[in-house]
Amino acid sequence: MSVSMTDRRILFILSILIFGHSAGYAQPNFIFILTDDQDWTETSVQMHPDIPYSKSQYIQTPNLEKLASEGIIFSDAYAPSSVCAPTRISLQTGKSPAQLHWTKAGPAVTTRDNYPLIPKPIRRDISSSETTIAEMLKGAGYATAHYGKWHLSGGGPEEHGYDESDGNTGNQDAARHIAPNPVDIFGITERASAFMEKHTKAGTPFFIQLSHNGLHYPENSTPEMLQKYAKLMGKSTDDRQVQRSAMAEHVDQGLGLIMEKIDALGIRENTYLIFMSDNGGTAGGKRDRRKNSTNTRPLNSGKGSVYEGGIRIPLIIRGPNIPADIYSSSRVVGFDLFPTFCALAGVKQALPDGVEGGDMTAILHSGKGQVQRPREALIFHFPHYQADTPHSAILLGDYKLIKWYEDGKVKLFDLSKDIGESKDLSEQFPEKTAGLLKQLEQYLADVDAQIPDINPDYDPAKPSTPQLGKGKGGKASRK
Repeated sequence: MSVSMTDRRILFILSILIFGHSAGYAQPNFIFILTDDQDWTETSVQMHPDIPYSKSQYIQTPNLEKLASEGIIFSDAYAPSSVCAPTRISLQTGKSPAQLHWTKAGPAVTTRDNYPLIPKPIRRDISSSETTIAEMLKGAGYATAHYGKWHLSGGGPEEHGYDESDGNTGNQDAARHIAPNPVDIFGITERASAFMEKHTKAGTPFFIQLSHNGLHYPENSTPEMLQKYAKLMGKSTDDRQVQRSAMAEHVDQGLGLIMEKIDALGIRENTYLIFMSDNGGTAGGKRDRRKNSTNTRPLNSGKGSVYEGGIRIPLIIRGPNIPADIYSSSRVVGFDLFPTFCALAGVKQALPDGVEGGDMTAILHSGKGQVQRPREALIFHFPHYQADTPHSAILLGDYKLIKWYEDGKVKLFDLSKDIGESKDLSEQFPEKTAGLLKQLEQYLADVDAQIPDINPDYDPAKPSTPQLGKGKGGKASRK
């Protein structure tokens, strides 16, 4: 007697509800797709039910739309950092970049760069003393793989719990890949698909992190895709937004191939598929309401800033017992995935000391609720020069406070009413401002976060080495 796909899904859900993962089904598989510099608005999925411009006017990501229709769209999802490597180390360890002392991707400024502040030295190499998500899952019987951009040194993924990988890779490894395999999107996908097939046949649960380099090197998009978006947007194929749009669709094509492979292997009912970006986009700026404008972005600033444009990211999850086609307004952050994966996989080992994320399982099953973390507030610490001067932020409830270190200035925003962070409420609500500032400073002290020092050699009469805008996020508005 044959069993239909619907019947199999019903049986699987019943087994989870009654017996847990052991009732005739293996532990769930995880496929975690991480994109690079993909803005909250750089897909065709509307990321917030009440904000039409939380999706692109032009970019076409039909496979992501399909994934969203089959899972949960997290409207209030955050990357641990506004730049890539700090987010990546945070995802591997479940800890914040502030605690890890890894808050910058590229080199920090030095005294010779002539800035008022000098950030402290940062980590650029994952330590063997850190326990990664791969090591946790291997202890529970999982096969593990990491394909694509690693960017954490430390000898590469296979020194940190991964059975297979592309090695100690960074951005430069993607640059050589052009049409028909721009930035190795399809090569990464093929290797991940082969790993899926091998371990499905072996009956081994697996965890794959598939880390795309896209949207880096968007000029590597195929000529056909570049021409498509140049026509749609009325611009040249040399235009950066045309190139980024083209690359976003290429990444979506890779997602589609993974979804097809999951179905072909018959493992959809037992596989979690997660799509996320490592930080905000590089478009920057405020929404332009002029007729025919292509800048409809509702968020302030971008990569390298802890304004929403730098840290709010697309996150969509499909999997066992997850309701389809719903939005969740639960606030989640990338390092919540570490304890969530462990819980869903049935990991018995205690979480490592210092894990700051919380288990999202209950939210995955309903779309509602609040993640229970060691601390209720979320802190984003970027004590560097990039899209702005060194600054940090704290989010608690509807409110967000940002502090800048050069002048000690603070701003307070009500994100429930002002997602674009355009109205400073710090003078209107001085007690709220003082309370959040105290919590921010206490957290940074508790984790021994690195605070920039005064540069004794700073000369305001001399020019500074260009740093602001290096993240291409656009300098944040502080008016």
